[in-house]
Amino acid sequence: MAIEEAQRTGRARTGPPREPFAMLPVLLVAAGTAVLLVAWSTRYGYHRDELYFRLLGQHPAWGYVDQPPAAPLLAGLTRALLGDHLWALRLPSAMAVAGAAMLTALLVRDWGGARVAQVLGALGAATVFPLIAGHVLATATLDLVLHAAVLLFVARALLRDARWWLAAGAAVGVGLYLKDLVVLTLLSIAAGLLLVGPRRVFASRWLWAGVLVALVVGAPNLVYQATHHWPQVTMAGAIERNKGADSRITFVPLQLVMLGFFMVPVWVAGLVRLLREPGLRPVRALAVAYPAACVLVLVTGGQPYYTLGLVLALYAAGCVSVVRWMARGRRRLRTAWFAAALVLNVALSALIALPLVPVRSLAPTHIADVSQVVSDQIGWPVYVRQIADVYRSLPPDDAARAVIVTGNYGEAGALDRYGAGLHLPPVYSGHNALWYLGRPADDRTVAIMVGFAAGGRGLASFASCRVAAQLDNGLAIPNEEQHNDVEVCRDPSGPWSQLWPQFQHFD
Repeated sequence: MAIEEAQRTGRARTGPPREPFAMLPVLLVAAGTAVLLVAWSTRYGYHRDELYFRLLGQHPAWGYVDQPPAAPLLAGLTRALLGDHLWALRLPSAMAVAGAAMLTALLVRDWGGARVAQVLGALGAATVFPLIAGHVLATATLDLVLHAAVLLFVARALLRDARWWLAAGAAVGVGLYLKDLVVLTLLSIAAGLLLVGPRRVFASRWLWAGVLVALVVGAPNLVYQATHHWPQVTMAGAIERNKGADSRITFVPLQLVMLGFFMVPVWVAGLVRLLREPGLRPVRALAVAYPAACVLVLVTGGQPYYTLGLVLALYAAGCVSVVRWMARGRRRLRTAWFAAALVLNVALSALIALPLVPVRSLAPTHIADVSQVVSDQIGWPVYVRQIADVYRSLPPDDAARAVIVTGNYGEAGALDRYGAGLHLPPVYSGHNALWYLGRPADDRTVAIMVGFAAGGRGLASFASCRVAAQLDNGLAIPNEEQHNDVEVCRDPSGPWSQLWPQFQHFD
């Protein structure tokens, strides 16, 4: 009854004992992680998504067909304020990971964790996927800190004071500008509440006030989606078609390495704790939300990392269980074992996520084979020079009416970033939002086509095409561009105004 009364009236209730926040050690962990990310931010190069965001940032909008506006706007803002530097572009990501560390430690505190448990919670941001996301500017990085905030506020609303639904709603509204993934998490939490309760929360006026706040804060992005025929739904379908099968195959293995293999017992213990501990009964829906999210991701063919926010919340609950376990018999031995596992986990996470290995020594390690985030940072300046060489090899008459058309946004973004001093012709792409930025002029009858499959519909639009070069980063590091053809095509079958719809594709 006390729980139901708290949810109905908004008055605070008593949950697990709340320890003082270990501000200084948690702050040191968060700041140290951010400094580590910034210090190693420029050793490789831009990720393909960062090149895309940098390009879109020059065309600010309330939304794009494949994503909300925040990441491109941040790319444009950092460029305007700090200059066109890779470290500046990645600074928001480092800050987001530091914020996620602080918020996770707060969640540990709210669930009864003292100083050591809170520090362990903050160290969750120094594990595999948080570090990978924090090393590059990505929608997943920014979403990580918003997810941490939403889950903290939801837990407080369920456990302490229903008025925290207002804060959760505000965080959800902001999150809609970053990534619509928060909707999947909310659906999963709702499923958990329906299955294990407290179901009375759905009658709380504070919950529905929070929903209203989320809708008001996120209204511009929602209006953009509604007035553009919900392009995020189209994009989700494209992701399912292109990657759904692979995502389903790799889903379980990636769940096990999300925070590092050695930390799996921690977040599993957290799941069990949320389900069993009487003092956490109001928030056990968060434990059920994780398998619910897994089902949703598998059914929709989403990416395996979509569950990261919930896994980090389970990890926060498990940090308390680990500290209790270490305090039992054979305390020193248990502490030593866990400390060794933690150090090894952080070290392996850093090796996989950060550019610790020199780029010329990367191929033999196979790190780039395992991590696409690493491989997609390699070779862009080299690729641009090779495309420029093809353009310079054209006869003057052909060069005067040439245009470059790329198969994906990484190539277009790289040409925009590195092609400024190479006197290249205009660059276009039909990939995702770039299709809407414009098409080649009709008098451009020679096209340098980058990354199009032989016999594809793009090349079939011309009377003749010849392979002029193959992209090669010179390091034997595989990525989406390596060994792609650069073809020179002449005499399109019609004006670009008619052909351009054929080049539009979502991926």
